[in-house]
Order: sequence, then structure tokens, then C-alpha cells
Amino acid sequence: MIEVANLSKRFGSTLAVDGLSFTVQPGRVTGFLGPNGSGKSTTMRMILGLDHPTRGSATINGREYGAIRRPMHQVGSLLDAKAMHGGRSAYHHLLCVAQSNGIPRRRVGEVLELVGLSSVARKRARGFSLGMGQRLGIATALLGDPEVLMFDEPVNGLDPEGILWIRTLLRSLAAEGRTVFVSSHLMSEMALTADHLVVIGRGRLIADCSTAELVASSSQSYVHVKTPDVDKLIEALATVGADVVEADQSLRVTGVGSATVGEVAAREGVVLHELTLRQPSLEAAFMELTRDTVEFGGASTLQIGA
Repeated sequence: MIEVANLSKRFGSTLAVDGLSFTVQPGRVTGFLGPNGSGKSTTMRMILGLDHPTRGSATINGREYGAIRRPMHQVGSLLDAKAMHGGRSAYHHLLCVAQSNGIPRRRVGEVLELVGLSSVARKRARGFSLGMGQRLGIATALLGDPEVLMFDEPVNGLDPEGILWIRTLLRSLAAEGRTVFVSSHLMSEMALTADHLVVIGRGRLIADCSTAELVASSSQSYVHVKTPDVDKLIEALATVGADVVEADQSLRVTGVGSATVGEVAAREGVVLHELTLRQPSLEAAFMELTRDTVEFGGASTLQIGA
């Protein structure tokens, strides 16, 4: 378990993280989302003891990272896929890390096999593609068979097969009861991978909820209804506080859920031809949620010659 309590970090006049509190529970994949400059990387660095907080605390299984003896047995992390000695082979990079944490040599071969790098184990890391570097970084995180895993943008550079592989791996690790914390800008991938989301903006917590709850909370969610008894259903839905807009021989209902619409229709004897809850993508819900916290925004259109 990862616990962040009232965590703040100031760099000169810039408050990068501001009173942040959340818990990452074991047994599920928790996605860590936020616009560029929101403080995600700084927060992860403080959890791992790479940056010291100005205020507050970050603990892993109740202890600060710096107080954990042989930390790789408890915590595995990938924050920078390039953080390795390019002159070493994949095998010797992992062996060096393993020996520094009392991890047996046999484990090196196991993780190389797990991430699909066995065939290039003796090749120097400087010749690796970005995707291969990501796989080697993930292998490093898994070396100590830790209970807690943290990844910052783990799918960068991976091809479609690699993305499917890391998605399956993350979910399988969580299913084993491990704590899995993943930062990513790929909303479509987070929608398929994360059970729970922590969303921050300008260093502050915006949302801490399940992926389904975040999408459902969007103002773009509505219940789509088709019925031959339009007027009767509109009148009945008004009694339960629903907002109804009629368009294209169908109804767009907000303010109540699809179950309520169905129950009202059944009570009034209204025939339904279609009853569907329509929700935005995670990307659309995220953009709506964080639109006031974007630090670096581009123009929506490009004007040439202006």
C-alpha cells in the first residue's frame, strides 16, 4: 500500500505539489493522471525518496522508502527507461542491480524471459530501441518480486503487441494482490487497464475514484431513449427531476440514471424501443475534469499567415 498524506513540494517560488493526499490500495491497478506540469512525476519521486517533500509524508507499507532495507524486495519502480549504463548488456545490468539488493542470480534469467528479452540478453543496452529499453526497465522493477510496483509511462515506445503485454502484466500483478501504481497520458490505455484513478491538476487532488465513476460523473453522460409514447414519458420523467431533450425521434435524459428511466416507464406503462446509457470516453471525461488546470494549452486551430 502507498499512502500520501498532505504532501507538498516547492521549488523556489513554484508549488509543484500542494497538500496532496491519497491511498493506493493493493489488488487493483491505480492510474495516476494529470495534465503536463500537474506534479505527477514529482509526487512519484517523493514516494521513492528521490525528492524530499516540503511538507507532508509518503510511505510504502507504513514506512518511508529510505527506511526500507533492501527496498527492491518490497518496491519495484520504473521512472526513466534510460536510467541504465549503456555499455552493459541487459543481463549484466540486471545482475548488477540484483547483487546490490541480495537478489539471486537465477532471478535475472527469469525476468528477462518474462519481458521477452532473453534473445538479446547479452547485447549492450545502448543499442536498444525505446521499447526494448522500457522492457528492460520493467524487468528491473520486477527483479525483487516486490509487493508494490510503480511505473511512469510504461508503454512509451512499445508496439501494439507490447502494449497488450504490459496491460496484461499489470492486471495480473494486481490480481495477485500487489499494489500497482501507473502514471500515463494514454487515456485509451488507462481505460482498459486501470480499476481506480487518482487525478491531479496543478499539484492538487481533483478526483480519487473508480474509472467507471469518473466517466459516469461527466456532464456528457446521458440516457438515450426511444419510445412511441414520447409525451407521456417526458411528463413522467419530470416528476423525478429528470432533464429531457427531444431530438431525432429520441430522448436525451440527464439528471437520473438508466434504471430510474426504466422504472418510470414500467410504472407508467410506457413502451420502450431503446434504453441506453451513453457515456464519453475516459479521455473526454478527463479533459472536462482538468480543463481549468491545464498549464500548457495549445490553440484549437492553426492560422497560417496571420
